[in-house]
Amino acid sequence: MTDPVLTSEEREKGLVFAPKFDAAGLLTAVVVDAADGTVLVVAHMNAEALAKTLETGKVHFWSRSRGALWMKGETSGHVLAVETVLTDCDQDALLIRATPAGPTCHTGARSCFYREVIPGEGGVALRRKDT
Repeated sequence: MTDPVLTSEEREKGLVFAPKFDAAGLLTAVVVDAADGTVLVVAHMNAEALAKTLETGKVHFWSRSRGALWMKGETSGHVLAVETVLTDCDQDALLIRATPAGPTCHTGARSCFYREVIPGEGGVALRRKDT
């Protein structure tokens, strides 16, 4: 996907999809459960991952640690089927509503956000949440 030259007004209010990738060629993708809005995962997409997601209807990401494209659920079978893709006002982040085919987190949790940060007198701790 090439980035057309757009004014700020055109990018923020127009109807041309022109994702704004960062210096590393990535944008942030937040995936929520289409049924109830639970945040499932936050990851990054490059142009190839975004194109594959739009082409296949299954969420793909770019793994910064592995330096590789991957489809969520490619080994577990717990794919994320795209329902809708929204972009933010300056088109540098996506909100994807998807239907999960099983747990989203590699730990087996429904969501990658299954622990709450709890500040306390003895320091900061984590508490597992039911997800």
